[in-house]
Amino acid sequence: MIDVRDDDFEGEDGEGEGEGEGIARDLQAEIEAERIAEALVFASAQPVSEAFITDRLPRGFDAHAVMLRLKDQYAPRGVNLVQVDDAWAFRTAADLSFVIRRDENEVKKLSRAALEVLAIIAYHQPVTRAEIEDIRGVQTSRGTLDVLMEAGWVRFRGRRRTPGRPVTLGTTRDFLDHFGLEELRDLPGLEELKGAGLLSGRIPANFNIPSPLMNDELTEDEDPITQLDLEELGLLAPGGAAED
Repeated sequence: MIDVRDDDFEGEDGEGEGEGEGIARDLQAEIEAERIAEALVFASAQPVSEAFITDRLPRGFDAHAVMLRLKDQYAPRGVNLVQVDDAWAFRTAADLSFVIRRDENEVKKLSRAALEVLAIIAYHQPVTRAEIEDIRGVQTSRGTLDVLMEAGWVRFRGRRRTPGRPVTLGTTRDFLDHFGLEELRDLPGLEELKGAGLLSGRIPANFNIPSPLMNDELTEDEDPITQLDLEELGLLAPGGAAED
């Protein structure tokens, strides 16, 4: 009778056992990293940036890769993990939105003027108020911009390097989150707008929809907003204290 021992199946110096233990440790570390990332996003009311997640993961883990694995795990569930620009958030699966009662305190319905201004800012950013008025053909009231800023969808980007140094406007991460966009390139194009019935009638031959800026970095003709600019715009009280 042949005596078969467990160590006959190991490599020299127990290498088989050591390799198995190493794989198990790596798998456990990966699971723990996913649990940490999952908890961070779940605990936040706002989308959580990858930079924030990276700072809290064990050293050596790629936050983006961890989030993509979690995204796949949540894809078939009632709650999905979605990417919003460079951040992540849990959201109800799109096909189940009809069963969720909308909050009565939801942002009020925008006026036609506000929708037009928001669309122009989204597609043409960075854009100044004068450029918005030139595209619309009518003046834009400060109240219209205030509504969009109070909703958290529009922000001041910088100052244009032209006479008068007009303020430039752009959209926010909350804008992407509210409209279910991962990034600005997900905005509908011309054919999609036609298909949805949002563009009707006779469209000029030279009509086109611009490709929006893909990041938040200032362009070559923009200067950053300073504290003095914020005071001038009424966003800070003199001395640097934020207004209530």
